[in-house]
Amino acid sequence: MEAKSILSEYDKSVKVQKVVAGKFRRYNHLSKLQHLTIPSIIFPNIRDLILVIFGVGQSLFRMVLWRPDVVFAKGGYVCLPVGVAAWALGIPVVIHDSDSRPGLTNKLMAPRAKRIATGMPLDNYEYPKSKTTYVGTPVSPDYREISDKKRSEIKEGLGFESSRPMTLITGGGQGAKSINDNVVRHLGEILNHTNVVLVSGSAQYDEVNSLVPQDDPRFILKDFVSSGMSDLVCGADLVISRAGATTLLELAAAARPTIVIPSKRLVWQIEHVRSYENTDAVLVLDEDKFDDPDDNSLVVAIKKILNDKKYGDRLSRNLHKHAKPNAASEMAQIIIESANGRA
Repeated sequence: MEAKSILSEYDKSVKVQKVVAGKFRRYNHLSKLQHLTIPSIIFPNIRDLILVIFGVGQSLFRMVLWRPDVVFAKGGYVCLPVGVAAWALGIPVVIHDSDSRPGLTNKLMAPRAKRIATGMPLDNYEYPKSKTTYVGTPVSPDYREISDKKRSEIKEGLGFESSRPMTLITGGGQGAKSINDNVVRHLGEILNHTNVVLVSGSAQYDEVNSLVPQDDPRFILKDFVSSGMSDLVCGADLVISRAGATTLLELAAAARPTIVIPSKRLVWQIEHVRSYENTDAVLVLDEDKFDDPDDNSLVVAIKKILNDKKYGDRLSRNLHKHAKPNAASEMAQIIIESANGRA
């Protein structure tokens, strides 16, 4: 379980327990009628509704035993049964919305939330201003600007030549098939310009591993990184990633030149990255183009940044302006105030 693996790196005493939950499948390219008639959508939605109900009961049982002073929820679908149970028991709920477009869970939880914190400026949301605060998204202090000497040490620790640029490519915890496929297709040309660390995600790792060179000193393939991701980010001369809210703020804190490839299935990613693109903080690529096997836009973008240091430095400086270094302490204060009844 990814959450348990990540938390164990910080504090092994923190208990991680699973809660049954389900998500409501909605796709922007489908009509309401299609959502109600396509078996691959309607039946999983019915199943997951039952799981949510079961998860509420499970959460009620645990909270009766634990009696927490406050519940903090980040908005993923797993938070809904926990939030419903907290409301039923009169436990204050604090939510944090990292995305520029609120998801269904946060929309449902917001009316009864004690406090709401956001990762983007408040004009992106319709939450009640009286209980909403823009704090940014907390990221680990390990994501920070480092010296060229430290960056060289990280590269050498990975087995790379420190004199060559290093590019980190990641599609998030679950990976991104379109990005992986594009990288594999053009890997030979990419490696002519930069060393590469590709974090493929566990789902496609075996497939990707069978298609890439096994002994090329310029290339490293990883399935998932639970520890040391900050070193990979800070040590990279270029990062290629999805448009996750937390990921972008980690990159902002580290001030790394970044190519962003928003998921075409997640409209909020496209909207979220717009504020970064408008401030010339990232270079954005269209994932739809990756469907064309002859598309070379990723290679062109990599060469554009690595071959033009002034352009890469400008992206880094502008991206760093989006960093919110006090987000964690401000978020913690909101949680504490809510627990103490001062919010």
